[in-house]
This record gives sequence, C-alpha cells and structure tokens, in this order.
Amino acid sequence: MSEPFLIAQPLLHWFWANHRVLPFRSDPTPYHVWVSEIMLQQTRVAAAVPYYERFVQELPDIPALAACEEERLLKLWEGLGYYSRVRNLQKAARIVCEQYGGQLPGDLAALKKLPGIGDYTAGAIASIGFGIPAPAVDGNVLRVFARLYNDEGDIMQPAVKAATTQKVMAQQPAEAPGDFNQALMELGALVCTPGQPDCAACPLQALCLGCQSGNPARLPQKAPKKARKKCELTLCLAQDAAGRWLLQKRGEQGVLAGLWQPPVLAEEALDEKKALAAAQKLLPAAVLLKEKPLKAKHIFTHLEWHMTAYVMAAPCTPPPEGCVWASPAQLEQEYTLPGAFKTLRKRML
Repeated sequence: MSEPFLIAQPLLHWFWANHRVLPFRSDPTPYHVWVSEIMLQQTRVAAAVPYYERFVQELPDIPALAACEEERLLKLWEGLGYYSRVRNLQKAARIVCEQYGGQLPGDLAALKKLPGIGDYTAGAIASIGFGIPAPAVDGNVLRVFARLYNDEGDIMQPAVKAATTQKVMAQQPAEAPGDFNQALMELGALVCTPGQPDCAACPLQALCLGCQSGNPARLPQKAPKKARKKCELTLCLAQDAAGRWLLQKRGEQGVLAGLWQPPVLAEEALDEKKALAAAQKLLPAAVLLKEKPLKAKHIFTHLEWHMTAYVMAAPCTPPPEGCVWASPAQLEQEYTLPGAFKTLRKRML
C-alpha cells in the first residue's frame, strides 16, 4: 500500500541544514551510536553530552568497556541514573568480545539479542552506525507520526507502535536510513515537541494531517500514567574524627542495586531521638550534631523518595558490616553515589 504523501526529501533537507552538532554524530561508529543511545534513554541530550565525551575518552572501544572494573564503570556513569543501563552495556560488550571479535554485529536480529538492546536501540545502531535500513521508533517519532497522520490511537499500545513502525519503514529512503531516523528524532526534539508544536517551523507542515485538523497539540493520545508510590526515608550522614563519611552498599536487587548510599536508618520519617537510636545500632558512639536535618526528594519512574538526613559525628572505628568509611576525595574519585543523593553529597563534600 503506497503512502498518501512522502516526507523524506523535505525532512532530510531540513535536517541537513538545521541539525544540532553533537559529538556522536561527528563520528557515528556503531560503538559511539550504541553508547550515546543508551545514555540518551531517560536523559536529556545536553546533560548526556559531557558524560558521553568522558566515557568514550576513557573507554574508546568495546574491549576497553568489557575490561573496565565495575566500580570505575559506575563512577563514569555517576549522575546519569538508571545504572542497569551501564551494567547491561558491559554485559553486552563482553558478549561482543567473545562472539564477534570486539566489534558490534552489523545485523539487526543479532543486535537485539544483546543485553540492554531493544528494538529502538538496535534500529538506531543498524541505521546510523551501519547504514542498514531499519526503524528506530522512540517517543519523538511516535509523536511526529501521530500528528503527521492525525492518528488518535494510544501510542503506548503495541499495535499502534507496530503500525507506526510500518509507516516509518514505508517512508524511509534506503540510501539514507540513518539520517532519516535522526531527522525524525530531531524534528520531534526541536519542532514537533510535546505540548504546543512549532508548526510554522516544520518542514512537513504542508503534509501534516494533524496540523490541517487545526489542533495537532492534542496528539499523541496515551493512557494516563499510574501514580508514583511515595516512600519516606531517614538517613544518617555520619562523619568520623578523620573527616571520613560512612557509606552503605545497597543490596543486589531493587532500586539502585549494588550502589553506595548514606546509611538508611528507616523507611519512614523518624524524629531526632529515634534517628539517633537507630544510628547507634550501627555506630554505638554516634552523636547528633546541632545541625538542621537535610531534606531531599528524588523521583524515579514509578517511585518518589522523600528523604530526611541527620548529620552525626562518630569516633574512628572499623566500619559496620556492608559499610565503608570514605574521605571526600574517595567520594569524588572512587565511590559511586547516585544522583538520588546529590543534595546529601554536597554536604559531604
């Protein structure tokens, strides 16, 4: 079935004239595309760029990524969040070294078998990194196509995503699949944005059925998100006489698995007296400082943490089980403290 209109020519001309200059576009090797796409999941481009540059400078190829010590790898990712992304990146790198000689396979099906690489990421690597015709349908592309075709289907439904993917491939030119996919993403990021799109600046305005309807901003349609669960946490910022801070390693399952944190005293809000009593189970000689407790909030996809942290002092003693004492320099260079604790980290540094 032929498409009612063709978008490749005006879209590509717009992209070549208006695209943002980004480091992973300047040298789009399969490895660079892969790292950048994993970083850009749940992270804005402007925030991801300095992380990308530091990451590929220290780990310039897949064998280097595969061989990197986990604590260093997590430190390179510190602040980006969703640490399962970088753990899967390394798992996949090790498989690539074992099975493909340290180079990503130029095959869509083989890419999808690697940990952490789904349909979208595989399509981006294949099309941008290898020049293979393949769809790369993310939230930007779903929004652009919902408006372009005036499609009121729920974009979170698999059938709607599948239909959009078919439309993308019907429009994608075989000679420029990577640029076409990037152009769609760029259009969604810069022009056909959530909320009110800038239709006057859009190269597809004359073709867009949503624009012709008079209200493209109503699209795309999607079911409302479920309310996030809220959780109160009480933490301890304990500093010993040598100026070191107590860190506790989280369990290997659940949110922020295997990462470091200030010790959690309770999954509820405690007053000063109860917080001190809980802290003294870890550090019997801990004393509460006359300092206002720190308040912080962090929002995950399905969870919201409301944190209260009490600042305490303790003598130099061996750390409790599952904990370490870390100097400010070690906090900067060695131990990964997730972004959820950035407000507390400022006090520790």
